[in-house]
Amino acid sequence: MAATGAAATDLEVVRGKRAALFFATVVIVLGLPLWWKTTETYRAPLPYSQISGLNSLKLRLMVPVTVVFTQESVPLDDQEKLPFTVVHEREIPLKYKLKIKCRFQKAYRRALDHEEAALSLGNIQEAEAMLAEPSEQAEGSLTVYVISERCSLLPQDMMSYIGPKRMAVVRGITHREAFNIIGRRIIQVVQAMSLTEDVLAAALADHLPEDKWSSDKRRPLKSSLGYEITFSLLNPDPKSHDVHWDIEGAVRRYVQPFLSALSAAGNFSVDSQILYYAVLGVNPRFDSASSSYYLAAHSLPHVINPVESRLGSSAASLYPVLNFLLYVPELAHSPLYIQDKDGAPVATNAFHSPRWGGIMVYNVDPKAYNGSQLPVRVEVDMMRVMEVFLAQLRLLFGIAQPQLPPKCLFFGPKSEGIMTWELDRLLWARSVENLATATTTLTSLAQLLGKISNIVIKDDVASEVYRAVAAVQKAAEELSSGHLASAFAASQEAVTSSERAFFDPSLLHLLYFPDDQKFAIYIPLFLPMAVPILLSLFKIFLETRKSWKKPEKTD
Repeated sequence: MAATGAAATDLEVVRGKRAALFFATVVIVLGLPLWWKTTETYRAPLPYSQISGLNSLKLRLMVPVTVVFTQESVPLDDQEKLPFTVVHEREIPLKYKLKIKCRFQKAYRRALDHEEAALSLGNIQEAEAMLAEPSEQAEGSLTVYVISERCSLLPQDMMSYIGPKRMAVVRGITHREAFNIIGRRIIQVVQAMSLTEDVLAAALADHLPEDKWSSDKRRPLKSSLGYEITFSLLNPDPKSHDVHWDIEGAVRRYVQPFLSALSAAGNFSVDSQILYYAVLGVNPRFDSASSSYYLAAHSLPHVINPVESRLGSSAASLYPVLNFLLYVPELAHSPLYIQDKDGAPVATNAFHSPRWGGIMVYNVDPKAYNGSQLPVRVEVDMMRVMEVFLAQLRLLFGIAQPQLPPKCLFFGPKSEGIMTWELDRLLWARSVENLATATTTLTSLAQLLGKISNIVIKDDVASEVYRAVAAVQKAAEELSSGHLASAFAASQEAVTSSERAFFDPSLLHLLYFPDDQKFAIYIPLFLPMAVPILLSLFKIFLETRKSWKKPEKTD
């Protein structure tokens, strides 16, 4: 009986060891891999190498220029060399990681019969009307006509002409170095109509280091898919002034043609409002010499904040909001003038704030108060007002006056308020800005995801990143080919996709999930199960080790 009990006890011990080994094997072979797989953070693969390569991206901005030579514009020996192509390339010296080179590809050819007839006229505007811009001329391309040295198309003291279209005229020269001299004149004109260091510096203002002129370069609005424009009439004294303004007609006549011409740069929406009892946040000072009130230049920044609270919140808007305020001062502070830094009255009696909008003070004619009962009816001269607001709108978009070469005849924009080549220059700047923004966003996202391994990377986020990288590369290729329209569209897609990936809400789910929280969750789950298994394995190890050391019996 004792032997039978001992045998049963040994059998139970063997079964216990086998059970412990079985449970340990199941946990190690199946449990741990299954737990690891089901609890790991899903991270779709990203093109990290391509993103890092964007920091060393080299942009080559190619401007196609067609140079047309009329008869007697260059010596006969030089005319026999036509047609041929000349490339002029220079690097834009900006302190930025993107290396930007501007390439002017000049295709020289002779003038056609209708071009000769148009350029033989005595009026430059008539000639420009006959030389209608061909419909197939691409955005960003320019045409320069070289006329003879004695041609009366330009005044004799003028060497070149820049018009509202993608066309310019340069006076030729009968010299053995004619092509070199004319080439330098053409480059001066083309640079004024296309790309300059100031234009690109303004586009990259948010990405360039602070320096002595960066504050001026921060005027232009940031690139966006759309903009909202609000015109507000501020009447702080409705008891004295009954103000009427034809804002609908003014927008239709003056603003809408400008926005239609600018539609390639984004979508625009326009609205208007009238605010009563809306006063400025600064008390004007009285000038006894002129019996008028004035706002000093140093007080102008304090005018915007109190007024902005009455304009309505722009937080719900998806696009930047531009505010244009027409302020009719109250009777107690009339007339009211704005002074510049030197203390002189501003001619337009208006000022603008970068990336915000502009304010114009509209004084009521003092004669209106003679023999009239209050409130005085005030009819706003919308033409004068819209001239100021359109000028401010051009400044807000970075459309400044070009840096003309010496002895250059220049005619400003027509009724649209913007010249065709100014729009092209804006698209150049916006394309470079979009590429810089997309590159910075993608680089920041890659660094963030590389440092924090807990962030989930979904497939849709990865697809947006791939799409953004491909769009950046495509935009760079289109810029180097001189295809401005497709390059701008690709740059917009790059910015949209990169920001959509960067601000995806799924990236924040496990962002703040440190390791101590993991231990707090998994220890109560695994510790009760692991302790018995580990103790059994330790006991088996000790017994096995003891059996190995036990000496064998010998007869």
